[in-house]
Amino acid sequence: MHTTILILHSWLRWVALVAGVAATIAALRDTPPPPAKSRADRWGLILMATLDLQMLLGLVMYLTVTLPSIQGRMAEVMRDPAARFFAVEHITMMMGAVVITHVGRVLARKSATADSKKMKLLVCFGIATVLMLLAVPWPGMRAGRPLFRVS
Repeated sequence: MHTTILILHSWLRWVALVAGVAATIAALRDTPPPPAKSRADRWGLILMATLDLQMLLGLVMYLTVTLPSIQGRMAEVMRDPAARFFAVEHITMMMGAVVITHVGRVLARKSATADSKKMKLLVCFGIATVLMLLAVPWPGMRAGRPLFRVS
């Protein structure tokens, strides 16, 4: 079961990254006044839904595999860069991306002007995308993993 969730989480990362970049570009390119449902809104919804599913799968893995393996040895984990990445850094950055995406969509809906909405979406989606890029365990890095997991 863990392997299946890991594969889904790994492949869904690409959908989330594409949606993050697309939502950020759409927010940048939308010209006021935006239509009722702009491209940035649609890409933002895809980004939010993908990140929520990513978070669910990631939390299942974190609570069933990572957390039990680090309990009682946090000092040791914090000294190991690869273990620290998954125990602390990855989950913190990804939670931040999820929260910022949700906050950005709420702030945009409550914006008084189209320019304000555009700026809020651009900033929040941009920050979320940067956090996602930083949270990916890219090959060659201290906690690197394969780009495309198949087993």
